[in-house]
Amino acid sequence: MPRASRYDLLFEPVKIGPKVAPNRFYQVPHASGMTNANPHVRAAFRGMKAEGGWGVVSTGACSVHPSSDDSPFPFASLWDEADIRSHRLTTDAVHAHGALAAVELWHGGAAAVNRTSRYAPLSPSGVPWMATHVGFMSSARPKIMDASDIRELIRWHADAAVRAEEAGFDILYVYAGMGYLPYQFLLSDYNHRTDAYGGSAENRVRLVAELIDAVREATHGRCAVALRISLQELRARPAEGAETEAHEIIGLLKDAPDLFDVKMDYSSTDCAPSRYVQEGSHEPVVDFVKAITDKPVVGVGRFTSPDTMVSMVRRGVLDLIGGARPSIADPFLPKKISEGREDEIRECIGCNICISSWHDGVWVRCTQNPSAGEEWRRGWHPETVAEDSAESAVVIGSGPAGLEAALTLARRGMQVTIAEAGSEFGGRLLWESKLPGLREWFRVVDYRLGRLLQMPNVSLFAESRLTAEDVAEFGADHVVVATGAKWTRNLCGANEIPTAPIEGLRIYTPDDIAAGTEIEGPVAVFDYDNYYMGSAIAEHLAGQGTDVTYITTAGAAQSWGVMTNEQPHVHVAFQRLGIAYRTLEIVEDFDGETLGLSQIFTAERREIPVRSLVIVGQRLGDTALYEALLDAGTPSLHLTGDAHAPGAIAHATYQAHRTSRAVGAAPADLLERRDAPFAPPGLYTEAAE
Repeated sequence: MPRASRYDLLFEPVKIGPKVAPNRFYQVPHASGMTNANPHVRAAFRGMKAEGGWGVVSTGACSVHPSSDDSPFPFASLWDEADIRSHRLTTDAVHAHGALAAVELWHGGAAAVNRTSRYAPLSPSGVPWMATHVGFMSSARPKIMDASDIRELIRWHADAAVRAEEAGFDILYVYAGMGYLPYQFLLSDYNHRTDAYGGSAENRVRLVAELIDAVREATHGRCAVALRISLQELRARPAEGAETEAHEIIGLLKDAPDLFDVKMDYSSTDCAPSRYVQEGSHEPVVDFVKAITDKPVVGVGRFTSPDTMVSMVRRGVLDLIGGARPSIADPFLPKKISEGREDEIRECIGCNICISSWHDGVWVRCTQNPSAGEEWRRGWHPETVAEDSAESAVVIGSGPAGLEAALTLARRGMQVTIAEAGSEFGGRLLWESKLPGLREWFRVVDYRLGRLLQMPNVSLFAESRLTAEDVAEFGADHVVVATGAKWTRNLCGANEIPTAPIEGLRIYTPDDIAAGTEIEGPVAVFDYDNYYMGSAIAEHLAGQGTDVTYITTAGAAQSWGVMTNEQPHVHVAFQRLGIAYRTLEIVEDFDGETLGLSQIFTAERREIPVRSLVIVGQRLGDTALYEALLDAGTPSLHLTGDAHAPGAIAHATYQAHRTSRAVGAAPADLLERRDAPFAPPGLYTEAAE
């Protein structure tokens, strides 16, 4: 189909200093978990976005010097010749599709405590970045930068800029956001200096301006220079000569960079989960920038709607549509809009599994796009699968795993039948997406079901509960079982390992609530799963007017939510809904009136009055049909998704995608390559001798 004319605006070129972006789609810097140790993996991941039509494709944080070491979190570097070679693979991959390549030059300052390099962290005034996330915590405190440290910082940026240009980058970033070193100079909380770099706004922006000048001069104006700046805190602070400190600082820097990349200060607001924050949430903070500067402005907001993108440009909020999470969920988002296929966009669901992967220190993963991070290692493409089979397959179950397996098998050319026991397709998401804030998660079903319904080689049957005999009679060449998982009533011990189920009146699991069981209050929700289900059920019940107490073995509500940026929002929601919560406790017993608790470390006995107990703990795969088929000797039988190993929806879609690529394939055809870094010439010579 031809592109809708109302979207033509998005495909106009934009001049960025000495460079020209071919369109307004700009993949802003975002973490990928792919360091210089994975150069081919990283190049394929970024190159796929350029292939999909993103006009600018950026790296994640790229350290300019060993004194900016973010380990154990994965980060890239531009320290030497080896790094240049590594990044060259990425820029070549991006340029091959006509896009510009951008690099985010980064120094973490007090927020990077240099666990590996063991340099003393640097800070304008010795103020530490006091994180509550365990991965960021450290007993190291920063050094107060003197004049020579500032000169060195500027030199490191200039040297890194030279290497970046040699590596092929077109746009070079100075990063003054998210608590990192140049940002620390901007914000008075960190900057207590009394010299030329502290005090007034004019002094606090001095370092940022000098870094921009140094980067530009180092490349003799051949590369564009971008400033990435966080404005959330500055926008909230009044200023004497301007509406806010954000207005004042942007005014002072309005002519300095070739591009402003504007964002929030904290990960939980910059990359807020869709459960609590809607598309375009940054606008109230960043909407003023274009009124001050003539330079192009890029920003994000988990944009998936092309109409919203056009609105951002027409209303003068942004010049370029930034994408991080949407570019992971669908690297081909721009191309689909360009080709009139916007209904085929694999929309980001805002679950933030991608962010959790960085916290885990691994390559990026995505609920919607199981090929993310596997473009080079496994040779997976997000849009195409080789049509290599005309055989038949039956997929049993239509949850996220069943739909993903069916879609991939159908793309391989197989005749696919989906058998769903229930009356609707969608599995666990039919109910979970009705929990507070989770409606956008149903996009996992919408995308796959939408594609399947258009494929002539796919048949879908609801209300089709199959037995092993039914499957045998059907006679498909391949059988994929994706029958999901069920929650148990198992409690857990002080070691948080599941124990035995608890019996009694008014004891429930999420499956009971999904089935419409009415829960009598007051109710206790005991959560040792620690992802979204326990807190979502607590919010769901409280929203119905039920008195709820949330209990967890962890130190905070939805403790794993710190990985997905949900945890701060969960606590705000609990306060708003009047949900009481108790931490570091396990449930010992329940007699229908009194809930017995035990402090997880001291075993101190505690009791609270409740009428109902909901246990959100262990899930077990529903494997009854699979085991029956196994006993019957069913050939080419595959178990996948939650039935195989319960987990997040991202685990289900990934397992199903991998399973469906392996169905009927020869082992030699299942590519799995191992990446390796480039070593500086001669680095290991002495050790080898």
